[in-house]
Amino acid sequence: MSETPTPAQPSHRRKRSLSRRGMIAAGGAVAAGAAVTPMVFAATDSGETDNSAAGSGDSGTTPEKFPATRTEAATGTGETTTAFAASYVGVRWSGSREGAAIRLADGDWQPLKSGCEIVEDGGTALVAAQNATAYEVKASSGIDGVLSLAIDTTDGPGRTFQVPSEPTRVRGVRYLSRPAWGADESKRYKDGKVNSPEKYYPLQIITVHHTATPNDDPDPAATVRAIYEMHAITNDWGDIGYHFLIDEAGNVYEGRYSGEDGIPAFNPDGDLVTGFHSVGYNSGALGIALLGTLSQQAPTDAAKASLIRLIKVISRFKGLDPQARVTYTNPVNGTKKDTNTVGGHRDYFSTECPGQVMYDLLAEVREAAARR
Repeated sequence: MSETPTPAQPSHRRKRSLSRRGMIAAGGAVAAGAAVTPMVFAATDSGETDNSAAGSGDSGTTPEKFPATRTEAATGTGETTTAFAASYVGVRWSGSREGAAIRLADGDWQPLKSGCEIVEDGGTALVAAQNATAYEVKASSGIDGVLSLAIDTTDGPGRTFQVPSEPTRVRGVRYLSRPAWGADESKRYKDGKVNSPEKYYPLQIITVHHTATPNDDPDPAATVRAIYEMHAITNDWGDIGYHFLIDEAGNVYEGRYSGEDGIPAFNPDGDLVTGFHSVGYNSGALGIALLGTLSQQAPTDAAKASLIRLIKVISRFKGLDPQARVTYTNPVNGTKKDTNTVGGHRDYFSTECPGQVMYDLLAEVREAAARR
């Protein structure tokens, strides 16, 4: 039995300041939408009570427009043209994990690698399309069921979201809530029902990822929307797989939907919503993804600082030791694994994620997150 929750079936490039949004940045504050954040999450890193955390973000919302995500799907291999310039192309296939490739218009063939996104019965990849209006997919004989999706998250028609007017402070950090990065909640539904109903288990471990998307991203919120589209629709996971994402400026984005209680990733009882980020090790495991490719390049100082701060906050909230070795027990199927409280995706699956350079930094991250 797989512990992965099974679905029913297999910015405009804005340059506006994010300072008034609900986001976590290094040295910033956490906002939980317009909801009042429970005081269980409201202590500063010094251990003192931060009274502003209790309701500083409960000042209403502001309507704001984000580009609606446009997509065009295709089946099989061969050449496909699109009616719009694609930001990304997502590809999903069955069979061998390797052996598929993509070529953008007038470009070279690129092998398709699953990167961080792992599926159990084939492969999946999200490729930066650089505004291409055509692409071609090919596959080896061990691959079938090829599906591709051209994705535009920057130039579609405007869609209005109710964004928190001010950040809510939690332990002196901030995060960008789902409405504040333009998460279209309708994508969580399929045939009129929630595609992947929320399940909750006590938190045991924290897993660090990279998204294997381009570095020096000019519009990270648009990339988050592309990942959301890929995970929720192409991979049929019903939502974005990660609990949090961090961009190169250190801004943190709320990932998987966890309810309306105002606590990102957790329910009111303090249990973690199950995500889709580490096959076989999702339940009770919180996934944090850094935007970019960190195989040969280190995360920015701002991104690393936000990662450390976020791990520190969550560890204190749940009483975890970031430097400990623990025995993870899958609450769904009983599988056990001796591991670090804070680990990398490759600790649980054969993958390059979170990139060799980032993986080599995890000891430093653990030590810094444990520091008082």
